[in-house]
Amino acid sequence: MTERETRRQQQEKRRVEALVAEVNADFAARRQARRTLERGWELNMNFVSGNQFCDINPAGELEEEAAAFYWQSRRCFNHIAPTLDTRLARLAKVRPSLEVRAFSDADDDMKTARLCTGILKSVKNRIDLDGIISHATLWSETCGTSFYKIVWNHEEGNVIGTDAAGHSVREGDVNVVALSPFEVYPDSLTAESMQEVNSLIHAKAVPTSYIRDKFGVEVAGSAISDFVFSPYSSAGGWKRPADGKERPVLEDAVILIERYTRPDGAHPKGRLEIVAADRLLYEGDLPYENGDRGERILPFVRQTCIALPGAFFGTSVVDRMIPLQRAYNAVRNRKHEFLNRLSTGVMAVEDGSVDAEELAQDGLYPGKVIVYRRGSEKPGFLDCGSIPSEFEKEEERLANEFVLVSGMSEISRNSASPANVTSATGLQLLLDQDTNRMQLSAESVGRAVRETGKQILHLYKQFAGARRILRMTGTGGDTELFAFSQSDISADDVQFEPGYERTAEQKKEDILSLLSLGLLQDAEGKLSDDTRNRVLEAIGFGSFENARDISHLHLKKAERENILLAQQDVEADAYDDHALHRAEHVRALLSGAEKDEAVRTRILRHLASHREKEGGSV
Repeated sequence: MTERETRRQQQEKRRVEALVAEVNADFAARRQARRTLERGWELNMNFVSGNQFCDINPAGELEEEAAAFYWQSRRCFNHIAPTLDTRLARLAKVRPSLEVRAFSDADDDMKTARLCTGILKSVKNRIDLDGIISHATLWSETCGTSFYKIVWNHEEGNVIGTDAAGHSVREGDVNVVALSPFEVYPDSLTAESMQEVNSLIHAKAVPTSYIRDKFGVEVAGSAISDFVFSPYSSAGGWKRPADGKERPVLEDAVILIERYTRPDGAHPKGRLEIVAADRLLYEGDLPYENGDRGERILPFVRQTCIALPGAFFGTSVVDRMIPLQRAYNAVRNRKHEFLNRLSTGVMAVEDGSVDAEELAQDGLYPGKVIVYRRGSEKPGFLDCGSIPSEFEKEEERLANEFVLVSGMSEISRNSASPANVTSATGLQLLLDQDTNRMQLSAESVGRAVRETGKQILHLYKQFAGARRILRMTGTGGDTELFAFSQSDISADDVQFEPGYERTAEQKKEDILSLLSLGLLQDAEGKLSDDTRNRVLEAIGFGSFENARDISHLHLKKAERENILLAQQDVEADAYDDHALHRAEHVRALLSGAEKDEAVRTRILRHLASHREKEGGSV
């Protein structure tokens, strides 16, 4: 090795060490800047779980609140958890659907929209996107903010070959991960959207085996207790110890730091640095062209419960309910203490007249004989009065404030209608009011899911390759094949069908109202086959219609034949509905298949075979 090469290696080593130190220092600074926010999130999670006698001390740490007297009642009457459950259930009912809307009635636009919808439905079923959305919504409703990370996993998908070492090479597929706010560190806490964030760090605690399998690097691990919210954590719970002591929850682990930086003048394709245990694991451009026009952006989507002006992280209804929950617990506990005094009593005895220690230990059980000194005052109970009416009034006022702050009325939380509302219209108005109060949270979920869908399509457009076959189960259980390439996906101007404004039950009622008014019939007062299929599918009877309408199956078969005709000749079957098949094949010709002479010739020969067999029987 020459002296120049040695000097170059030393310079590269110093550069890497400086980069690792800079990334670690950047992460430490961002972590310290939002330390107070993290303690607030932990406080929220404790109140949701029922550990409600804790608070943040002046030093900014979470600590257990000590009782003023040993006999004080410290029970929790948790109103936050059922309110959170109700909000999550209602948000799940108004979840948006990932159905791509065609720009026009042109056949190319219709097929592109159908292809994009098929891709999204396939990904949704494969990765259980509904479960991921529910997980992210749980984090956003509890802590105020959650995130989706959309990546391309090259280790998934069908096997397409082997590499030089004999390992299987797969075609890859999309993965979506729900992230808690504890794992995401933006460069600015005052950014109001992801577009205003120039650099973002995703940090998580992982075992050393993950680093070895993913990056092929051996690193030394240690016991980590700070990152207990990592998806790889083996801890049974997330509650921080109230005594302030750190307890290890993940053995032989390291903190994996991924820093994403948007493109700038020095790096037109952005930057991605991955560091763990003072080792540089990766350095390069941002890997994904996931922007609206193919630019490289951060592969993260933010979802909030309630957005705050001038803040990157939002707030949640749990933050607003904590003061009410403290006051409610105090009122109920003091009330129970008063009831205990009334039922057990407070006894007054003259000094030295009875064995006070025995009386305090055993109490006054039925049949107890009290022996007191002759000539002394007889022991007796003090008059504790009755429960003040202020207890009942304050408890009722706090219960009403829970409804005001949480946005969930009694009819939503307890399924109990108010005494002064008896009509169905009035009850529906109350339910609609609850939905309106949650509109901001529902819109945030809708925007996040649609942006996630766009990035999924962008990744397929980037990595799908020249030809890819996608199988998915269509309506009625039939299998649909989508053959597509990168050029077939239009991910730049995707528009999704609106799906979060109304619940499924409300949509069914709207459709039935349109049917009763005759607005879906044609000029002759009849429903077309396509309209009937769409109506039955919308109200949940799509499979029933497919079992009755055989024309739907003929169209599916013709579409599969069009896919095969792009590669080989296909002979028509005698049992085909030749009119439907010919219309679908002609549609393929008019949609661009005539530009390829070989495909055009095969379709024309297939149409001729339909004409030859038309009129036959099976």
